[in-house]
Amino acid sequence: MRLTLLRHAKTEAQHSGQEDWDRMLEPRGQKDAPEMARRLRERKLKPDLVIASPAVRALTTAQIFMRELHLAPSKMQQDERLYLASPKVLKEVIRELGGTAQHLMIVGHNPGLTEFADRVSAEREIDNMPTCAIYTLEFDIEDWSELEWDSGVNAELDYPKNCSSC
Repeated sequence: MRLTLLRHAKTEAQHSGQEDWDRMLEPRGQKDAPEMARRLRERKLKPDLVIASPAVRALTTAQIFMRELHLAPSKMQQDERLYLASPKVLKEVIRELGGTAQHLMIVGHNPGLTEFADRVSAEREIDNMPTCAIYTLEFDIEDWSELEWDSGVNAELDYPKNCSSC
């Protein structure tokens, strides 16, 4: 099974009086998200299920990926627990909602997403997932309820300024 972690795209600075939850993508984020989705599409990595934080920046990023990957709206769920989630909470959401999806995508936030990526990989360390970064791993499990720490293999990280993918 494959897990793809997606950090939301580049976001505007928080305005006075604005809730963090409501921050929108800035122009660079609106450009990076379709490009990163295209890179996934070129590698034939199309999720069966997308679970996204409902914060505006994460949800907008997820919707761009859904459109670019030609995924039906029914393939996406939102879960408020993903908003600024810790690695422990991310693992709980995946184990609870992932089911038997062969390719599961989680759209969320740092620092929890990077920390989760680092803990779930059996082969490499991750220091930082930049905005709109994609981290994909494979797991030898039959249901996401079986997910354990240090079990992901064939880990790959891609991000907008990674020109080895350009």
